[in-house]
Order: sequence, then C-alpha cells, then structure tokens
Amino acid sequence: MKVDTTTLSLLDSKYDGYLEGELVDEFIQDFGIHFAAGHWCAGEFFDRFCPVGYNSNDPSFDDSIVAQIERVSKAGISGIEFHEKVFIDSAYQKDPSFIASVKDALEVNKIVATNMNMNTWTDPKWKYGGVTHPDSKVRMECIQLCLQGVEIAKEVGCVSCNLWPGSDGWDYHFEVDYGKRLSWYIEGCTEIAAKCDQLGLKFGTEPKQKEPREGNMIVNTVAKAALVAKEVNKNLGKTVMGVVIDYGHEQMVGNTPADSLYMLKRVGVPIANFHINGAKFNSNDEDRIAGTDDIWRLVEFCYAAVDTSYDGWFGEDQFTYRTEQVRSMRLSLEFFANCMKKALKIYARKPVLDSAMSTGDAANTIEVVKKIIYNG
Repeated sequence: MKVDTTTLSLLDSKYDGYLEGELVDEFIQDFGIHFAAGHWCAGEFFDRFCPVGYNSNDPSFDDSIVAQIERVSKAGISGIEFHEKVFIDSAYQKDPSFIASVKDALEVNKIVATNMNMNTWTDPKWKYGGVTHPDSKVRMECIQLCLQGVEIAKEVGCVSCNLWPGSDGWDYHFEVDYGKRLSWYIEGCTEIAAKCDQLGLKFGTEPKQKEPREGNMIVNTVAKAALVAKEVNKNLGKTVMGVVIDYGHEQMVGNTPADSLYMLKRVGVPIANFHINGAKFNSNDEDRIAGTDDIWRLVEFCYAAVDTSYDGWFGEDQFTYRTEQVRSMRLSLEFFANCMKKALKIYARKPVLDSAMSTGDAANTIEVVKKIIYNG
C-alpha cells in the first residue's frame, strides 16, 4: 500500500467524511490498495435449503464465468479470484480454449486474476479427504490436481495460490489418526509449495474451524496453519509457504483477527492473501457483506495490515444469497474502504496510540481511537 505523509494528509482533506461513489475508487487507487472479489461472489448461490440456486427462477441470470467477470467489473473491483475447477473438464484436464476465453474476458473488462483456489471438496471423490485422503492413490490424485491448478494460475496471471482443505478433517472422535493426517497434509503442501516457488507464485493454506467437516478441519486455526507453513518451509529450505486469512473464519473460531497478523509476522510466516467478508463472533461461516458487523474488529484488522506492511490482495469471499451480486460486492468494497480509512487515520497517530498502549490502561487507548471509529 502507499502509506506516507503525502497520502495520509489526504485523509483530513480529500477523504474527510464518509466515502462513497467515485471517492471510494479514488481512495483505493491513491493508497495503492489491491482489492479483488472471488468469481463466486458474482455468480449463483446455493445452499442446502435452496439447492437449485437463489437465482434459478430468473431466466435472464447468466452464471457463466464471463458474466461473473463482467459483474466484478461493474462493481468497480479490479481483481478476481478463481477456482481451478472452472478451467478443467470432467476428466480433470485443462481446457485451453476456455482458459483463453477467460483471459480475453479479463482483458476486455480490465480485470486482473489474483489468486487461484484449489477445489478439493465438491467432487464426492474427496468425501473422505483430498490431500489427506486415507487412500494414498486418491491423495496423489488430489496433489496432482493442485499442481495442475498452480500451472493454470500461472497461465491466467494469478500471483498466488490457496489451498482451503474443505474435505480434509474429521466429524467424530476416534475417526482419524490426527498425527498421520497432519503429516500427509504437510507432505502435500510441500509439493504444492515447491511448484508455486518454481513458477514464482505465492502459496498459502486457509484455515477454518469447521464446515463442511463438523469436528474440525485439518487446519482449524491460523496458528496451526502457521505450523504447517513452518514445516513446509523447513522441508524446502526457504520461506515459500504462508497463510491465507479469511476474516469470517477468524470470527468463527473466536480469534482477534489483528492478533493473527502480528503473530504471523513474529514467527516469520508470510500472508499469501486475505479473504474479506462479514460474520458474527463465534458464529458459522456467514460470508456476508464486509463491514456489517463489529467495525472495531475490522478497523483494527485493517490497522494491523498496515502496521505489519501487508502489500498483497484483499479479496471478497462472500455468499450474498438474497441481495444482488454487483450491489453486494460494491457495498463490501465501500464499507471496507471506510474501515481502512479509519485504520489509516489511527495509523497516522501511531506514536500517540503506542504511548497509550504502554500505560496498559484500555481507557487511554479508547480515548485515542474513539472519535475516528465513530466519526472518522
């Protein structure tokens, strides 16, 4: 991000007051904030209560990848994340013509590909796990799928790859050998990280407490994801693997999101990507519009991103079942921009905040930030 005396001076002049419309876009550009949306944010939404899709009664709704790219562009968002699954056929082979058509659509809509997410859960083949499936043959097939996904990421212009292990974990006690599953996961991630390093891409794993696995997922916290990354990087003899932090997943597990950023910096594990959304504290993975919950937590998260010198992408990961896609993506961008502006105004007063923190008295720190949180 572009954070210096020149840009910070704009906060009380050009960007004074609530940001909306073109001011949001100018703010994102002036501060060099990289903001994206997952292609799924712009598509059809399904859940177990409406498996046919919430837009299935609208014959005009186009759920193609090209249409999703167009909606992201209409929302004023400059980057898009993908799942590798959209680029392969039923035999798990790359579809070169489709990759070319997506690249054309990106160019036409002035959108850049940012992050490639590996889909290892929607096929019943992964019912008992992907990278940690008990059958070694299936494990290897999953790893090969991810390695192909890395190649696709490079072809479409992504800068990072993410493994969210949706099918890897457990539902009941005594179901799995925890140590063995963790070893398999570290081994699989080592292969994927090596491939990413070879192609010049960042790589991270995205932790989540549960869902679809109802006991725990194999990496259920940022701390465990960091442990995996440390082991992988030790195997490779260099720092390659990092963590992808999903804001809503932090809410699920009851973490303070800002704390996770400082922890990763302290232990030397990079952040490969961020997923932005909204969720209640200790709730499920709601994936609602960002900034519609506790803004104190989101502002502090943004502050931590600035203070730890994060310079990657913030990507919307939301499932707005009952609100229109473009409007929902735009609202998330708008609310995120306003929360980031508050964080930057606090960062401009960092020496004052640091001094207040040194007293150990929370009332002193609240006095420093209160007007910015509520009026900034």
